Amino acid sequence: MQPRIPRQSAHEAGSRRPAHTDDDARLSAELAAVVSGARRRAVRDGDRQVDTAHLLHSLLESDPEARAVFDGEPQFARLLGYLVQRSIGYGLRWQGSVEDSGAVPVVTQAEGYSPLAAGAMEYARARAARRGGGPARGIDLLAAIVVDPEARAVEVLDRAGIDAREVFARVDSRLETDRA
Repeated sequence: MQPRIPRQSAHEAGSRRPAHTDDDARLSAELAAVVSGARRRAVRDGDRQVDTAHLLHSLLESDPEARAVFDGEPQFARLLGYLVQRSIGYGLRWQGSVEDSGAVPVVTQAEGYSPLAAGAMEYARARAARRGGGPARGIDLLAAIVVDPEARAVEVLDRAGIDAREVFARVDSRLETDRA
């Protein structure tokens, strides 16, 4: 049986592959894998840029520390369902539009990211620097993508019945425990 949507290689002419950035070197190995997964997801979804929902999906799929923030969350299965459905219905209205709330300054060096996702990457790096200068981790990025109430990741969390402010508080609590 032939798939309804033919597979397209990211290397084919005309593909809209989000570009890599040189700043990826300031990421932990785990977070670099998350970003790579988000890029693949954006290409597969036909999006020109990685947005915060791509990052959230990849974090939950690949980063045990970020996923642990949702331990015991009764709506976690619903959240994963919304993220999986993004390319087949939920989220299609986002295609062709740029994720930008205007609340975060546009970061022009992060080609391949939506303005909000680029800001979140910078925020994650800044959190890591304040923590001691190590590379940014997935939990830093999770905190960063739930800060702006206009982020697509926050919209998905809200739809699933998960309070983004509570997620942020849990992340901060985990990081405080790490420092102790």
